[in-house]
Amino acid sequence: MTKLYGIMAEFDQPTPLIEAARRAHQAGYRNMEAYTPFPIEALTEALGRKDSKLPFIVFLGATAGAITGFGLQYFSMTQFYPFLVGGKPFNSWPAWIPITFEMTILIGALTAVIAMIMLNGLPQPYHPVFNAPSFRRASLDKFFLCIEATDPKFDVADTKKFLQTLNPGDITEVTHSPQEPTEEDLVSEITIEVGPWEI
Repeated sequence: MTKLYGIMAEFDQPTPLIEAARRAHQAGYRNMEAYTPFPIEALTEALGRKDSKLPFIVFLGATAGAITGFGLQYFSMTQFYPFLVGGKPFNSWPAWIPITFEMTILIGALTAVIAMIMLNGLPQPYHPVFNAPSFRRASLDKFFLCIEATDPKFDVADTKKFLQTLNPGDITEVTHSPQEPTEEDLVSEITIEVGPWEI
């Protein structure tokens, strides 16, 4: 028996998707995700997502970079090259500001990239939503809201009824393994899609 991953609703515009996500969150659904062809800032709040941990992680990385840059200069001046130049003290910090700043930016930027990849669970070459026949349009012109089967409130019949009240274009059951293509899917594969036009 094919294991169900969730139920996905399809929308033609971003505004109905945002409203659908907001209503789903108000209805008590928590394990859900939205898929769009471009970033939509309002979706984060509509899905009930908390603030990202990324800014704090980047702050820690940048602080570590600043301390490392300053510390390496201080250590090399006092341990490797203990020479007085022009009567300046060993801790001549004004001269170290450029390197300290550069290390802050470098380590902060690297931390941002690595943390973003890890927090997003990337790389992810496979995901169950790829099994939905219409999901290929998610990178073109369609918007999707998927309520996952792991949600405590999830019930196949009730969740379908709820999604139907959101006026989606289509509702699809998403499984963990690829579904056998229907005759309609095979016919649609013949259609060549070029942007918003169909040939």
